[in-house]
Amino acid sequence: MTPNQPSSPSRRTFLASSAVVAAAVAGGVPLLSACSGSEGTDNEGTTTGKKLKDLLPAHVATKGITPDIPSKNGSAAGFTKALPADQLVTSVPKKLGKGGELSVMAPLWGTSPKQGNAYWKAMDDAIGVRVKWQNQDGVTYGQKLGAVLASSDVPDIVVVPGWELQGKIPSAISNKFADLGPHLSGDKVKKYANLAAVPTAAWQRSVFGGKLRGIPMPLEASPGIAPFYAADRFKEKGYEVPRTTQEFYDLCKEINAPKSKVWACGDMTWAAWGFFGVLPEKPLYWKLEGDKLVNRYETDEYLEALAWSRSLYSAGFVHPDIKAEREDAGNLLASRKLWMYNANIQDWYGKTVVQRVDNPDFQMAAMDYFAHDGGDPTLYMAQPSDFWCFVNEKADKKTVQDALALANFCAAPWGSKEQRLKAYGVEGVHHTLTDDVLVKNGQGNNEVFATYEYVGSPPPFRAWPDHPDVVKGVVEWQQRQGPFLKKPLFHGMQIAEPNRYAELNAQFEDTEKDIVRGRKKVSDMQQMVSDWRSGGGDKLRDWYKKLLDETGDSAA
Repeated sequence: MTPNQPSSPSRRTFLASSAVVAAAVAGGVPLLSACSGSEGTDNEGTTTGKKLKDLLPAHVATKGITPDIPSKNGSAAGFTKALPADQLVTSVPKKLGKGGELSVMAPLWGTSPKQGNAYWKAMDDAIGVRVKWQNQDGVTYGQKLGAVLASSDVPDIVVVPGWELQGKIPSAISNKFADLGPHLSGDKVKKYANLAAVPTAAWQRSVFGGKLRGIPMPLEASPGIAPFYAADRFKEKGYEVPRTTQEFYDLCKEINAPKSKVWACGDMTWAAWGFFGVLPEKPLYWKLEGDKLVNRYETDEYLEALAWSRSLYSAGFVHPDIKAEREDAGNLLASRKLWMYNANIQDWYGKTVVQRVDNPDFQMAAMDYFAHDGGDPTLYMAQPSDFWCFVNEKADKKTVQDALALANFCAAPWGSKEQRLKAYGVEGVHHTLTDDVLVKNGQGNNEVFATYEYVGSPPPFRAWPDHPDVVKGVVEWQQRQGPFLKKPLFHGMQIAEPNRYAELNAQFEDTEKDIVRGRKKVSDMQQMVSDWRSGGGDKLRDWYKKLLDETGDSAA
């Protein structure tokens, strides 16, 4: 199965494309909700209360499919085996496509299949819609996205990952994409049963500029980033998984062996956010201390996490290829050149499936988060969706209906005929099923990619029948983190900050990298935060405080 949550690159500073898009979004209609833009051109603020409720689709859960590991504590559901084709349910009994052609722009991490391939043809035939894919390199997707949204040539459907919601992109979304409410709000969604099964919270995050514009990819509440370790080698050497950051450091000191070309760890900054209880990134990067909002960048936890990550670099524990940003840490662990690293939780499967081809005994695992000094960690709930597809605002009714038919088919659940085709292609052409295990052949690996996943997705699940132990490991890890999840302020809201603050946070990620790699000092971040306050941060704080006063505390 193609995992429900995409493996995303690091959040990137939005570059020239923001300026390009700015010209395309001038003159937008203000949002008729809390904190509408005083400048009269921004679709800023958020949508709450009755207005939001009226926009949201009804929720009708999928019936007839039972996971092997039910969702718990905010985890995904888990499926450990694949059913024969004749036991799969039908989630789209009637072909909903009207036979039109749709251009779809989506990110792709890999080589795009050739037009007219057997997989795309089978999907087109099953849905009743001909899709003309405009796949773009996922690494540079933001730049292409900005240019496209600034032009007059916007595809029928455009996929937007959450990490690209920077600069002027949110305003562009509100001005370039169609209102889907007339087709999906309330009971209207019941025409599209798989979209009706999407959790309400995911739809709530799909309201941009006061309208239901996005079709979301639902996400689980548990952390997306996990601290991984080489479980097979830990067991072989008798090492225990650390429970404090000092134990982590001491273990690194013991296992680090540069002369043998083996290093203790990769860059652990992402895990450090969890170890030190650091607030998430925007818009969830505020907490209340008394009656004052305090930003993530202003907290002691943030600086402590950077200092600890920096200490791993300065001690020589971090692999030099990681410091130079020229190698994937998971590949280094798999090749026994690294002991620990952090990455998206689904890397557990990605690395396992590759390594067990030659080494069936390969084992990696995720360590549970801990507070830096021991005890229970402070973790924050992930947003309920952070990936959307949008329909061009110029689309006619037939095009919108075809787009929704496509999304509904793609949102089919595990255990359905539609999901089997989407994730594995045609049986006998792209894959085989033997002993409850689905195996893609060469053609399947070359043609069946995850792009359809970004157009529509069911509630979060993990299903890797070829490695059921990884399904169990991932879902149970998520469930163990669940009791420590806190709901941050503004959780679940789709918030558009005023355009005048669009570049305010642009340099923090690069500065974080410079600090942990020793190119800058922690005190440089303190100065940057001071400049951030005077450069607009304090005014942004006031803007968020007004928003909080008018919308209420989502964390309550």
